[in-house]
Formats: sequence, C-alpha cells, structure tokens
Amino acid sequence: VQLQASGGGLVQPGGSLRPSCAASGSIFRVNIMGWYRQAPGKQRELVAEITNFGVTNYADSVKGRFTISRDNAKNTVYLQMDGLKPEDTAVYYCNLRVRATNYWGHGTQVTVSS
Repeated sequence: VQLQASGGGLVQPGGSLRPSCAASGSIFRVNIMGWYRQAPGKQRELVAEITNFGVTNYADSVKGRFTISRDNAKNTVYLQMDGLKPEDTAVYYCNLRVRATNYWGHGTQVTVSS
C-alpha cells in the first residue's frame, strides 16, 4: 500500500487549503483514512479521520474549520482546511488504517503565516 499526498503550502491566516491523499495497492475495503500533523517539537496528533462508511472524527482544535471527506472509488481522502491559524502550521501526514495496521504517506508542509 502506498499513500501519495499533495496540496500543502503557504497561506495567510484565515486562508484555506485542500490537501488530498490517494492510496494505491491492495486495500481492504473496510478502513479508516485520516490526517495527522506534527509541529516542530511536538508529538504527532490526529487532525481528522473518516471511515469507509463516512463516519468522521475531528480534533477539538479543528472542529468547525476543517472538513474531511473521501472518495471510496478513488481511495482518496481530502481535508478542506478553512480559517487557518498560525498554530495549524505543521507537517501533515496522510494515514490509512486497516484493523491494527497503519500505513503512512510522506508528509506535506502546511505553513500559515502573514
């Protein structure tokens, strides 16, 4: 299984980004796709995740600002990030979880700065 993420970048406070992540390979249909982030000097944390049934879970810090969605036919997950804040600056990692197995994509940098 491989995960290819894209869509990070530099944005001003209050701006938006929409990174995406496509999974390829042999993927069991029952799975959870999500985004984690890691800021310098901090531990990696969950941002948002979504099951193949469309059930979502968000970190409290992004509720109301970020929206996760997925296209099961394309094995692709999206993260619509609105109202970005400087504290959202981090490397964002795509994750695919099948039962107890985690797959990770390369990180994509998101920088929120004026």
